[in-house]
Amino acid sequence: MLTDSHFPIALLLTLLAGLSTGLGGVIVLLTKKFSTKTLSFALGFSAGVMLFISMTELFAEANAGLRTVFGEKTGLLYTVLAFFAGIAIIALIDNLIPSKENPHEYSAAPSSGGTIQDGDSSRLMRLGLFSVIAIAIHNFPEGMATFVSAMENPQTGISIAVAVAIHNIPEGIMVAIPIYYATRKRGKAVGNAFLSGLAEPVGGVAGYLLLSRIFDNSLNGVVLAVVAGIMTYIALDELLPSAEKFGHHHLSIIGVITGMAVMAASLILI
Repeated sequence: MLTDSHFPIALLLTLLAGLSTGLGGVIVLLTKKFSTKTLSFALGFSAGVMLFISMTELFAEANAGLRTVFGEKTGLLYTVLAFFAGIAIIALIDNLIPSKENPHEYSAAPSSGGTIQDGDSSRLMRLGLFSVIAIAIHNFPEGMATFVSAMENPQTGISIAVAVAIHNIPEGIMVAIPIYYATRKRGKAVGNAFLSGLAEPVGGVAGYLLLSRIFDNSLNGVVLAVVAGIMTYIALDELLPSAEKFGHHHLSIIGVITGMAVMAASLILI
């Protein structure tokens, strides 16, 4: 049962969990040396984070929620349909962008000597903004879960908030890295990382206001599956190809594996 007296602690926990995304940006702020090798690894790391979250958390949670409402087979069917709907949505948006401005159509190789050209900056800025949007969408239902859990039981809310915070740190890195490389402004990179995390408390308050009316297991499942599809597309069509374009194939793959390992460790340890 939701208890109004728990509102302050629920809001605080959700806010802190969301702001932890900015800690990933702070890591970028404290990093003094940047090169194409660093970027290749970091983008691969980001792809690994997105893929692991999408496949092991979001899709699984969406399927579990929809199965409780529609049954095993129908629930799985709706989960799969929502997942590919998410891919279709972001793919449509991607294809509506003129090829001249579309980072996926960028074909020039990065400059030699470990530096990044002006053309790369445009691509990376758009990549960073895509990541901000994706993480904000991802954080919205997370905020709902954290906030509502804390309203019901603050102890449970604390556990969930800590888990979410740990997850959000590498996501902040994912947002900040391409924006820093595009602008060379650490403040802007960190600011966007914090901004993507603010969807967490917004989602929490929205969940509190709307949960009893329209937000049920079926809608939650659909939202999570759609977000999983969006994040999978971004990882495979944007982050990983971008990592490869900077000429360090093995580093980008090591980054993918490392990103997955970090997220897996956070699940095991919490």
